Amino acid sequence: MNFKNDKRFKSFIVTIIVVILLVTVIPIPYYVEKPGTSENLRDYVSVDGKRDKYDGSFMLTTVAVQQATIASLVSGHLNHTNDVISKKEMMGTSSGKEYEEMQHYHMETSQNIATKVALDLAKKPYKVDYKGIYVMSIDEHSNFENKLNVGDTIVKVDDQKIERTEDLTKYIKTKKIDDSVKITYEQGGKTKETKGDLIKLPETKKAGIGITLVDHTEIDTKEEINFSTESIGGPSAGLMFTLELYSLITGKDLRNGQDIVGTGTIDSEGTIGRIGGIDKKVIAADHEGADIFFAPNDEIDTEIKKKHPDVKTNYEEAIESAKKNRLEVKIIPVKTVDDAIKYLEKGK
Repeated sequence: MNFKNDKRFKSFIVTIIVVILLVTVIPIPYYVEKPGTSENLRDYVSVDGKRDKYDGSFMLTTVAVQQATIASLVSGHLNHTNDVISKKEMMGTSSGKEYEEMQHYHMETSQNIATKVALDLAKKPYKVDYKGIYVMSIDEHSNFENKLNVGDTIVKVDDQKIERTEDLTKYIKTKKIDDSVKITYEQGGKTKETKGDLIKLPETKKAGIGITLVDHTEIDTKEEINFSTESIGGPSAGLMFTLELYSLITGKDLRNGQDIVGTGTIDSEGTIGRIGGIDKKVIAADHEGADIFFAPNDEIDTEIKKKHPDVKTNYEEAIESAKKNRLEVKIIPVKTVDDAIKYLEKGK
């Protein structure tokens, strides 16, 4: 081979390598969602140092999320069990780190609420401790942007103790636009301070910090309840956490040897809420060999139904996915945790 041809061949090989890297390695601002895993809750939850020993299992399900490359984007479009979404659809205006903090907050909140509901159902006493207020988002016009982070807990303002969101709201009402306030907050286990001027809020035209906040609470109970879910985020395990905790606290075997999977958020009254990705979660449950899949039987708001006449409840989405993918798992609609418990008790 002469030198000129050899040089062209090398250039061709380099070009091929670059194209392969661009297509298969370089990330693009899209994500591929696909069926994830089913996780046995006995590995994640304990009460008084004891874990679930009954036959069968309560499991939560996950949706696997992978940042796309051009190759995985094409593959995602070709696989009917996968969905391709943009970074904005997934995270909104949040950064990757802020999104992770939000998922951590939602997981922690679902655990706290599940604990409360399980204790209520078991008729066990407890106390709700208010630890301050979580920073959920920060307006780009806020003077605390780049000072506070999503996930921080505000505990004082101008050295006044803040336990609930209403405490902060009440105090800020005594202030004017451009007044300076000092905020004491907890971040990564450390207590820090920062200062900033109040801004004119666009919605109310009154003085405000420019931050979305929510109460940071913990449940104080005689039972020592522990969760080990560092690698899992989001709010959708609320229902299954509650069932696992209720069984452990009461000593009742609800499963009769069955492998039971489910999903759904939960509120303080035990109502089960809608979640995303249920079509993929039911596939993950079936792949695990689950016997039963609890699906939220949420009610669709009339106005939403008018705007989106094809919208389905989570239960309907799960049924549709089961038929489309020829799944064998039995799908049960539930509106409350009590619905799920009564179904399991009836089947024993």
